[in-house]
Amino acid sequence: MTRVDFYHLQKSPLERALPELLERVLARGLTALVVAGSPERVKDLDAVLWSYREDSWLPHASAGGGDPAAQLVWITDTAENPNAADILIITDGADILDVAGFTRCLDLFDGAVAEDVAAARKRWVRARDAGHDLAYWQQDVNGRWTEKANSVKT
Repeated sequence: MTRVDFYHLQKSPLERALPELLERVLARGLTALVVAGSPERVKDLDAVLWSYREDSWLPHASAGGGDPAAQLVWITDTAENPNAADILIITDGADILDVAGFTRCLDLFDGAVAEDVAAARKRWVRARDAGHDLAYWQQDVNGRWTEKANSVKT
């Protein structure tokens, strides 16, 4: 089973939280697939990863931007895994039904949008019912992640 971590964004927007999480993924020598809600959003996230910090950038690409198999981070809006990523990162409530085949899935959702929270709850139930290990993370007032729930079997 895949471990699915739900990240409840409260302090930071996705555009700030995603690069930080991707830095952690890459620091561990893993690859990532970022799934966005639309082709326009793919372009937005692509731009964010090039410019989120003046002294840094994250190696990544999306359709039309290089050989997918050679990318450490691939951004898409479809259910594909052309870079054979270890980590699946779901944004914008993208509804990826099958997280199997990934070591871990990070599901990031906006806590300020009631519909996003409700949709994340449905994804939690679906992942739980599929037998995946689940964890729920919430940002504290300083923007740090605090684990609030965990069903991981040890």
